[in-house]
Amino acid sequence: MLLIWIANMMDLIFGDPYNIPHPVRLIGSYINLFEKIVRKICKSGKALRVAGIMLTISTVLISYGLVYIILGFFAKINQWFSFMISVILMYYCLAGRCLHKEAYKIMSVLIKNDLPEARKLLSYIVGRDTESLDEEEISRAVIETVSENTSDGIIAPLFYMFIGGVPLVMAYKAINTLDSMVGYRNEKYMDFGWASAKIDDIANYIPARLTALFMISGAFILGMDYKNSLKIVLRDSRKHLSPNSGYPEAAAAGALGIMLGGANYYFGKLVVKPTIGVKEKTIEVKDIKKVVKLMYASWFIALIFFSVTVYLLRGI
Repeated sequence: MLLIWIANMMDLIFGDPYNIPHPVRLIGSYINLFEKIVRKICKSGKALRVAGIMLTISTVLISYGLVYIILGFFAKINQWFSFMISVILMYYCLAGRCLHKEAYKIMSVLIKNDLPEARKLLSYIVGRDTESLDEEEISRAVIETVSENTSDGIIAPLFYMFIGGVPLVMAYKAINTLDSMVGYRNEKYMDFGWASAKIDDIANYIPARLTALFMISGAFILGMDYKNSLKIVLRDSRKHLSPNSGYPEAAAAGALGIMLGGANYYFGKLVVKPTIGVKEKTIEVKDIKKVVKLMYASWFIALIFFSVTVYLLRGI
């Protein structure tokens, strides 16, 4: 528990270390190399699906196994050194401060009415086409990204840290990276990314629903509309194309009194997603700041909840 709290404080203070070698980048390099080799060999959809299953299994097992072996090795040599490596690896798995920084970068240029720069910055953190988005659409995209990644980048890593420590949370990050790189529902990745998308859905099933509960609680603490947040989660969370993303998005939409979802372009193709929430008002730039506050409140509540739960379970 001490390891986890130190790692969270480090992320809260320092954020993601952009210029330092990152284990997630190593995972990404492995996925890229595997895909390049496979696409030269596999030509049919069935072969690509089998290769995708092999990629998913190997990536998760390697990520878990290497961390387990490395920590076990250093634990025999020096407990403090093993402690430090564990903290750093846990710290690498969190993305709260990074989400805050990226959202505020876009918010600051929107305040200056610099739409071209806002679209450019947004393109770094979303998969949709950003070239023609207006201020409200950019703000909506940021809010959706922050709310969804509150689950993927904070609550889910915390969940797996408390359950299985560093090896398990690193395995989760491998699953998350697989989904973000090959888990697309398009022609190119329909077969090759099938297994990655499925295992990501499974891994995020419980964390996404916990995130919604933490966001509702956070809305109460922050004086936001927590009753509407609960209402929208119960009504709209299952509308989303993803079995998990709708839960944090619905909680955020209800708390802020806005509507998320709708039409977006991906790789030039129009995708109309079901709407989540009720449009009580037009989405504004300042709503980005509100959703970031909601993210932090959910993060703190989750830390307390998981810590107390583990403490009580250990007592039993």
